[in-house]
Amino acid sequence: MRRKTLDLLLTWVGAVITVGLIGASGLLMWGYTFANSQVRNQLAAQKIYFPAKGSPELQNPLIKPYLTPYAGEQLLTGRQAEVWADHYIAVHLQEIGGGKTYAELSAMALKDPTNQTLAKQVQAMFQGETLRSMLLTAYAFGTFAVIAQWSVGAALFLAVVMLILTLIGVRQYRRRDPDEEII
Repeated sequence: MRRKTLDLLLTWVGAVITVGLIGASGLLMWGYTFANSQVRNQLAAQKIYFPAKGSPELQNPLIKPYLTPYAGEQLLTGRQAEVWADHYIAVHLQEIGGGKTYAELSAMALKDPTNQTLAKQVQAMFQGETLRSMLLTAYAFGTFAVIAQWSVGAALFLAVVMLILTLIGVRQYRRRDPDEEII
């Protein structure tokens, strides 16, 4: 095989990879903006606000260190949703359930269907766990958005590297003697 043929082939492969990486970065950017805007819009519609600094809700030692950085802010990001779900709702559910889970309380309520206090406790636990689940789903999609955002940067960096290598390949192709063979 002639060296010039190999250089041309490798240069074309580099060009195709460069275009592919640029296309991938565009798709990743679309994925990032879509997931990020969906999380933000859905959370904004819920109108959840972190307690203000100094509020009694932030005095609980199980809540304070996690919610204080967001004090007074509206819950709009996946990370904030995780904090609210795991360090606000979960703490209150522990109090409501007396340390028991929804499943445990529900089983107890099935055995004692006339106990209205237990029925209300089960209902509150169900609602809290449902909201918590929804917020943790927003956190998961927010995390996907962050991963896509970082992937955009990686794909563009690799595209630039491949473009440079492709341009070097073009230069090599032009310098080669047409009759030079690969040993």
